[in-house]
Amino acid sequence: MSVFAGLVAHLADLLQPLFHASAAAAAIVLFTALVRLLVHPLSRAAARGQRARAALQPRVAELRRKHGKDQQALQKAVLELHAEEKVSPLSGCLPGLLQLPAFFLLYHLFSNRTIGGGDNGLLAHDLLGAPLGGRWVDLLGDAGGGVFGGAGLVYAVLFVLVAVVATFNFLRAKRTAVPGVGVGAGEQPAPGVEAAPGVAAVTKVVPYLSFFTLFTVAVVPLAAALYVVTSTAWSAVERAVLYR
Repeated sequence: MSVFAGLVAHLADLLQPLFHASAAAAAIVLFTALVRLLVHPLSRAAARGQRARAALQPRVAELRRKHGKDQQALQKAVLELHAEEKVSPLSGCLPGLLQLPAFFLLYHLFSNRTIGGGDNGLLAHDLLGAPLGGRWVDLLGDAGGGVFGGAGLVYAVLFVLVAVVATFNFLRAKRTAVPGVGVGAGEQPAPGVEAAPGVAAVTKVVPYLSFFTLFTVAVVPLAAALYVVTSTAWSAVERAVLYR
């Protein structure tokens, strides 16, 4: 944790001449961009996986006709088809899962008052007056301005950004849904077909995940919220390019 704190502090020092008091917040945005660049090859692989799964749909339709109402045999045949073509129905989940460690590092870093036995100096940083270790829910009980003060305005901007990106993701997911495909951006299984155990349930939730980000931003430290908002916006742009 102390090594990670040193990395964020070093990035903030480098950005100080440009962003002054908000240098630590800018460092978190830059750190998020670096993480997304590292994960980008997996995102490209997920996009290729979606196209490969879409290409298999005529064969999946044939299996559906062959097995009729025998769902167990159909599911087994679909899984075997994916394995034969080396197509994973869950490949679209990997980019998101691999980002979780970075998010939790930021969450714990800005939730602890001490790091490595000393004071956590990063908690002294803010974004336009909003402490990076503060939470939106804490403002609800603040009689000195609360959600209507300067810190509340910072969060309001983040909420608007998340709402815009979430709406964009939701509409795009509905517009680009591919029948019978496994998990991935905007993918939905065909009626009665489950590409893998639990996949159908997950795919129903995927279009709404971006809206859950609103709740996340409200309850985590502002530093972690910046990571979430930046990563969510990055995902929207990335998907628009990769899945066009």
